[in-house]
Amino acid sequence: MQIRNIAIIAHVDHGKTTLVDQMLRQAGVFRVNQQMTERVMDSNPLERERGITILAKNTSVRWAETKINIVDTPGHADFGGEVERILRMVDGFLLLVDAAEGAMPQTRFVAGKALALGLRPIVLINKIDRQDAEPLRAHDEVLQLFMDLEASPEQFNCPFLYGSSRHGIATLDLAQPGTTLKPLFDTILSHIPPPTGDPEGPFQMLVSTLDHSSYLGRIAIGRIERGWARVGDTVALLGVGEPGPVGDGRYDQAKLVKLFTFEGLERTEVTEAPAGEIVAVAGLPGVDIGQTVTAPDHLDRLAGIAVEEPTISVDFVVNNSPFAGREGKFVTGRQLRERLYRELERNVALRVEDTDNPYTFTVSGRGELHLGILMETMRREGHEFQVSRPRIIPREGPGGERLEPYEELMIDLPEAYVGVVMEKLGPRRGTMLDMRNPGLGMIRMRFSIPARGLLGYRSEFLTDTRGTGIMHHRFLEYGPWAGPLSGRNRGVLVADREGVAVAYALFTLQERGTLLVSPGEPVYEGMIVGENARIGDMDVNATREKKLSNMRTTASDDMIQLEPPRQMTLELALEYIEDDELIEVTPSSLRLRKRALGATERRKLARSGRRAAGEP
Repeated sequence: MQIRNIAIIAHVDHGKTTLVDQMLRQAGVFRVNQQMTERVMDSNPLERERGITILAKNTSVRWAETKINIVDTPGHADFGGEVERILRMVDGFLLLVDAAEGAMPQTRFVAGKALALGLRPIVLINKIDRQDAEPLRAHDEVLQLFMDLEASPEQFNCPFLYGSSRHGIATLDLAQPGTTLKPLFDTILSHIPPPTGDPEGPFQMLVSTLDHSSYLGRIAIGRIERGWARVGDTVALLGVGEPGPVGDGRYDQAKLVKLFTFEGLERTEVTEAPAGEIVAVAGLPGVDIGQTVTAPDHLDRLAGIAVEEPTISVDFVVNNSPFAGREGKFVTGRQLRERLYRELERNVALRVEDTDNPYTFTVSGRGELHLGILMETMRREGHEFQVSRPRIIPREGPGGERLEPYEELMIDLPEAYVGVVMEKLGPRRGTMLDMRNPGLGMIRMRFSIPARGLLGYRSEFLTDTRGTGIMHHRFLEYGPWAGPLSGRNRGVLVADREGVAVAYALFTLQERGTLLVSPGEPVYEGMIVGENARIGDMDVNATREKKLSNMRTTASDDMIQLEPPRQMTLELALEYIEDDELIEVTPSSLRLRKRALGATERRKLARSGRRAAGEP
């Protein structure tokens, strides 16, 4: 049986998971009358809620006596670590590009990684059924992208197909509309090379990703580079290091207890698997991503998996608010530390560090969404904790100068809002790289901007463009320190006592700003209950009740009407808070609070901060 290993990569929301649905359906994985949900590969509840892929997943189809192993990958730049890992398992990649949007920032990121590894590409211009589709322009943009990424002549002359993931069609010629995905399957078989591993050599495999089973423990997933894997064989586990023969170095021994291959959406248990097959192996205690599993009599290490360093960090703090322990199951520092370090087993792009404070842990990741997904997952598991404002991770340049991460920001918006967006990006140190008008009333602008400048900008951008703008960004490079940036231009309303928020008190407060709490919600001293309409924080009483008396007037008992409070998600809250504030995250609540809860303590800290800065 022949094997082909291929990854599907693209910018976020360009149709990868929908295409996998159709490939599974047309290859006969599902019964004709079988009812399947959309985006069947997005099995994680968070993925289904947000409509994005977060974790890379394996599946396979059989076409013309050939098994095609398919890896569906995330499209968001924050989850680029997932893409970098799985590219070592495949021999080629299918690059999807939206016929209307063209090559986007994440398209450049993932395509650059794949081309650098020498993988063979196939390009599918997707969504040709869109009203604003321009497949020929998208075709030219991909060719320009390959030139910019210094693709080899063989990679540059790759086949182009045009199709629609939703309708399950593909064609090599726009003049002849497709009816099925047969042209795509045939192109994969003819263009993607079979695995090159020697089936007669000693066993060797690189661990590309991990899974966990409560029954089997850690499960290592990767491609067999050489030889055969057989249940019961004794293998050596080599740590990450220089590739090549290890000699008499130290290694761990283990036995292959279970062996699985991927058939459709299921894992099938087998007794042996040949070189080139993607397998899941159980029985390797302590196995980690990037390690080499090899025959004990042939200790030969493979090159480890290089993942780009994180650019943003936050502090996870044990919840010490007055409401601590009321809603969560896991509330102690030991439980928080244990869960964060357990996340490192699967999430290779994450970093966790202990600090001088035993109740605070620094967690670094690729972006706010990357860290926000971790927080959301933990709160659903029953954890209770607090998080600080995200901050960038600076570096030192070759001459000792201070460097900070810069992002490539791409914005699509109506022409009417170009002025206000450029005006807002100026103080955030954004530099325009190019600006294009593809027509249809939309403008595309590309900026280089410090990662600090993007913190807190997304919600402001959506407000400025009335929800019609789209922004994407990815890590670009480390550049010179851009200097101080202005933060939030409004203060907050801070509760000055513990109690329950009362409609009568909130009615008077809504004239001072925007509320963040509803009547009946419990509040405590130092908790943020609203946004001030002016600069500077204001201590307010959100629990004040109306004094009862025997005097009545026609106006005094009017119905109190409150505006709906602003709903805060984790991502919005991370953008919103300042350095002296925290987010209290529990399984059922999100609360914003000041680090120092007491008003007197906050004033003392403010005075000492001004003295340290040399201000009066």
